[in-house]
This record gives sequence, structure tokens and C-alpha cells, in this order.
Amino acid sequence: MMSEIDNQKFGAFVAELRKAQGMTQKELAQKLLISDKAVSKWERGLSMPDVSLLLPLSAQLGVSTTELLRGERIAQPSFSSGEVDALVNETIRLSSEKEQKKQKTKRKQRGVLYAGCVALVALELWILVQTGTNLLSMKDDLLLIELLTLIFGGWFCLFAKERLPAYYDEYKINTYSSGVVRMNIPGLSFNNSNWPHILRAGRIWMMAVAILSPLVYLLLENLFFEGWQNYGRWVVFVGCLGFFVPMYFAGKYYE
Repeated sequence: MMSEIDNQKFGAFVAELRKAQGMTQKELAQKLLISDKAVSKWERGLSMPDVSLLLPLSAQLGVSTTELLRGERIAQPSFSSGEVDALVNETIRLSSEKEQKKQKTKRKQRGVLYAGCVALVALELWILVQTGTNLLSMKDDLLLIELLTLIFGGWFCLFAKERLPAYYDEYKINTYSSGVVRMNIPGLSFNNSNWPHILRAGRIWMMAVAILSPLVYLLLENLFFEGWQNYGRWVVFVGCLGFFVPMYFAGKYYE
């Protein structure tokens, strides 16, 4: 449906209604929790709002969703505008619910993968202990790596939001914060085009490092000189902070 809408007509209609309401672009944007730059693009016919914004946008402008999508008021319709509007509203609602259900299913799948990763790491650590490795000797390197990667891996898999606020698409922003998590990647702008790929890179890196670290530790312990533990801090640094590299390249590729 969105592809059949005349962007220019839609934008001109939004601008007309906004001005009739005595609102500036900034005021309308604030009511919709988006940037005024997004509203400007709509009114110039350069882009269309997200489907989730159609209902609140039509409510703010005082028109039906049907009229908003058509870019004109329906004075004497040959059909029941109320019925059509209800149908459009229901379509939007179902689309939103479908997307939420899809995201919920994906989150559950990631939860299962993450639980499997934790179980596998626990098994690997148990095997290390059974082969004679002192658990206390691992606290400054291997156990620290496992703790950090599983914590951040859990955030990437279970708690990271799949979509960024609209203003990320309007401005070049290289920082992100959510709760206690702070992320800053210089030279990379986050937006809703590259964000899913950035999250995927973070998930893969964290779980891969968590699973492979015990194996690497076992190899170093048995095949290399005993003093390699002196470099354990560097191993932790590479294992835990190295995820910025794949995230950067994934973000740049899809930026």
C-alpha cells in the first residue's frame, strides 16, 4: 500500500494540516517522539513515515488514516470512510503485532542459543578442572574472559533493542546507550540499516569467544611455555574488546 502513495501529495497534505493546527515541524516531531528533520523529509516528499507512526500522526493532524494516506480530505465518499478507516487501522495494528511477534520469536531463538552457549562453556570449564587445571589460576584470564563475554553476549542476545530511535536515521550518531550499556565506535554512524548487522556481529563474536576460549587456554597450557600467563591480560583485552572490529566492519558495510 505504501508504494502506491504519492509522496509529494502526502507531504503537501501533512504540511497543510500541520500549519492549520498551528504547529511547527519541531512541535509535531516532539509529539511523535521523532526528529523535526524526519517531518521535513515527509513534507518535501523525500520519505514516508514508518507504518507505526500513521495512527498517531493522523490523530495529531485531525484526519482519518484513510485521508492521510490519500493525501486529501474525503468530503463525500462513495463508500463508508469509517469502514475503510477501520480497515486501514486494523491493517496497521496487525502489521505492528506481526512484527512484534516476529521479534519475540527471534528473541526466544537467541535465548535458546545463548543458553546452549552457557551450558557448553560450563562443560568445557568442568573438563579443564578434571584434567588438572587449577580453577584459581584461571581467575585473571580465562574466567574473566568467560564472565565478560557471557554478560555482554547475554545483553546482545536478550536485551539489545532491535530498532534505534528515528533520530539515528536523521543524524550521524556514533554512540548508543541502553541502561548500563554504553557503546561508542568512532568513525561509524549507527542507523536502522546497519544496527541489526552490528548486533549480529556482536552476538557471534561474544559467543564464539566464550566457546573457543577454554580450548585455546587448554592448548596454551599444554603446548606452550608456562610463562604465557604473564600475557593473560592481553588475551582478555583481545577477547573482550576485539568485538569492536567485526562490529565496525559490519556497520560500515551496511551504513
